[in-house]
Formats: sequence, C-alpha cells, structure tokens
Amino acid sequence: MLAQNRLASKALIGSIILMLLFCGSLAWRSFNPEIMSKTELQMNGAMLLHSSIPLSDFHLVDHLNQPFRPDRLKGVWSIIFFAFTNCPDICPTTLSTLASMYNQMSLDERNNLQIYMVSLDTGRDTTHRLSQYVPYFNSDFVGVTGEQDSVGKFATELNVAYSQVQLDENNYTIDHGTQLILINPRGEYHAFFKSPHSETMLLQSWRSIVGMGLD
Repeated sequence: MLAQNRLASKALIGSIILMLLFCGSLAWRSFNPEIMSKTELQMNGAMLLHSSIPLSDFHLVDHLNQPFRPDRLKGVWSIIFFAFTNCPDICPTTLSTLASMYNQMSLDERNNLQIYMVSLDTGRDTTHRLSQYVPYFNSDFVGVTGEQDSVGKFATELNVAYSQVQLDENNYTIDHGTQLILINPRGEYHAFFKSPHSETMLLQSWRSIVGMGLD
C-alpha cells in the first residue's frame, strides 16, 4: 500500500511538472514570438510593404468627436479597417474577428495596438452612430468619420478601393476592399492583411511583424 501511494505521489508530481513546463512554454512563446520570413507572412495573408510609406495630412474625427489626425497614429501600432455600420456581413464579421484577436493578447500587447474602424458611409455614419456601433465589439476600438472627400483621400492613400452601389431609389450599399491596414508606431503605412481573416493568423502575423522591429 505504501509503495502504491509513493507511485501515485510521483505520478502526481510528474503531471504537475509537465503542466508547469507547458504553461511556461506558452508564456515564453507569447513574449518571444516566432519571427516568420516575408514568404511565411505572405502565406499567412500578411503583406509587408517593401518600405514603409509616410502618410499625408488628414482631418477626420473619432466617435468621441475628438480630432483624428496623423499624430494619433504615432507611438503604437494601429490596424485600420475601412467599413460602414449598415454593412450586413463582412464588416461585423471582421470586427468580431479583430475583437477575438485583441482578447487573446496580453495587456502589454493591447497597450501597443490600437484598432480603428474608418467609415466609408459618411452620410449615415455620424459620430453618435459610430459611438454605439464600434465599441460594441470592444470598448477600446475607435470609430472614425469625416467629410467624404477627406475619407476618400485617406482610403485612396492606403489603397482601399470602394464605391457606392444604389440598391433602389432610397437605399444604397458600399462595395469596398476588405484588407486590414497596419500602421507602424512612426505613423507610416507598413503592411496589410488580406481577407479572409482569422484571429489566430492575424495575431501570429502581427506578433511576428512587431518582433522584427523597425528599420
């Protein structure tokens, strides 16, 4: 009986050690992400630009009626998604995916990333509407709108195509690019993520790109 108890104790200790090693491995991977090559990133849907592109000045406003200017994109990494609140499928799906990715991040990682949804439907997406819509997915996410010309110029500079499509006499929708734009802490266009998006692939790619550092 004593021998059996000793064996059981050893088995329990062994299981605890294996569990601690596993948890330690997960923590290490979280703080020391694998750095993927450019080809591996492309296979993951992440397209690094040959060189980062500085942005022109723009004058927009966030869902709290605060100015949204180029300086807002400096200091941390930013992901920008061009969308609109009346979008029936891809927009809420993508924002949900971003929220799932964001929730998997450590506190330090979340402090190093800001996610913005820039509305392409400036006629209907007021700051009040955005304040109800965007934080629903995550309270840290920020909605952005502005004059149509300003939004259009911003989208064009980031290579996001879109067009208004009339559905009937009183209603329209917007066809738009679904890529996610990555801005580096210098406020430069750094990379983009192609759709379809998954939280696992996005997080893996983002961690790898951040781990590469800036030139």
